[in-house]
Amino acid sequence: MTARRLRASQEKTRPSFYWFLAATAAPLISLVLKLEIEDGDKLPREGPYVLAPNHYSELDPLAVALSVWKMGRAPRFMAKESLFRVPVLGWILRMTGMVPVARASSAAAARQTLDNAQMLADLGRGVIVYPEGTLTRDPDLWPMRGKTGAVRLALAGDIPLIPMAHWGVQQVLPRYGKLKLWPLRRRVRLVVGDPVDLSSFRDSGGKPADLIAATDVVMADVSALLSRLRDEPAPPERWNPSAHGQKETGRLEP
Repeated sequence: MTARRLRASQEKTRPSFYWFLAATAAPLISLVLKLEIEDGDKLPREGPYVLAPNHYSELDPLAVALSVWKMGRAPRFMAKESLFRVPVLGWILRMTGMVPVARASSAAAARQTLDNAQMLADLGRGVIVYPEGTLTRDPDLWPMRGKTGAVRLALAGDIPLIPMAHWGVQQVLPRYGKLKLWPLRRRVRLVVGDPVDLSSFRDSGGKPADLIAATDVVMADVSALLSRLRDEPAPPERWNPSAHGQKETGRLEP
């Protein structure tokens, strides 16, 4: 568990709308979730990054966002472009620098990936991308087969891709279940991994087979981190919703 306060980045110490969100939301989240962060110093203090966590509860984004803030960075997620047109919510998304994702053709999606990667690199920002694209369908909440969005973004901008795993949020909000606020301060452990080695895929030219292989590497790292938290081995094969007749809804990336 992180034993010392991590140095904050300039984007966190510079006055911004995040200060208001942290002052109002962080105490409420901390009242429900007791976050314990391991190896938080592996998240870059400055510069762009893609953070790839596991996803098994609708409450995950709050735990991940607060942990990233505690690790010294401003949390930004990929969000559906349509949400940016919602009154108030769209304004908040723009004020906090969230990254819009449009449902588009493959060519348009590839172009958007390049544009987003360039923007992150130019501004030195990080972004949180759920590589599974939606809540895992694995019956035991292990990471399932991933989508290639996180890898595309990282490779397009030569941006470090950081795996992350957390466990415990399901005690407060089970997947597709009911909120359980009592007892308060449920323990949630998070661990950050070393940057995924994508060097062998950088000259692949974005070939689908290589992107899928790179994504498998990412999911293996995320699964290994979760195995460490759960103190049990991950399944030898990741859950494939298509093979079990399940629809993969809620995807935010290709």
